[in-house]
Amino acid sequence: MATSAILAELQQGKLWMINARRKNGLILCKPYHVDFAGPGAIIGGVFDRDVVDIIPVGHLSLLQPEESSERQKAYLIRRQWVKLLKQITDKPLPEQRAQVILNQFENWFDVETVEKLDDETFALLIGVLPQTIRRVRNRVDRSEI
Repeated sequence: MATSAILAELQQGKLWMINARRKNGLILCKPYHVDFAGPGAIIGGVFDRDVVDIIPVGHLSLLQPEESSERQKAYLIRRQWVKLLKQITDKPLPEQRAQVILNQFENWFDVETVEKLDDETFALLIGVLPQTIRRVRNRVDRSEI
């Protein structure tokens, strides 16, 4: 399904689940912030009607949650992804946040996937300037932060 079709369905309130069996996810761009939904998370419904753009991460695979228990589990997983991003944004130094988000995405996905995402996208996810992401990406050894 094309990105524009997924976006339209999210804006209409359709529920989807990110396939938990694949390394994939979706960055949800909203008017005032950006969210990330990783493997196993639910997207859509009343929570994502305000999405203005989406950025697939990895090879996006969406499933339709069939049962109530499946939806409930997917909501819990979405909440976990929100908590993970909050833990990263709670880091006091912008360079620390940049290092952690880049490291986490490399662990969740792979280096090639992370390289495809631009500095602005990562910056919006964790509340730093794109230059901060660029500076941390350009360091050979990110553990020096």
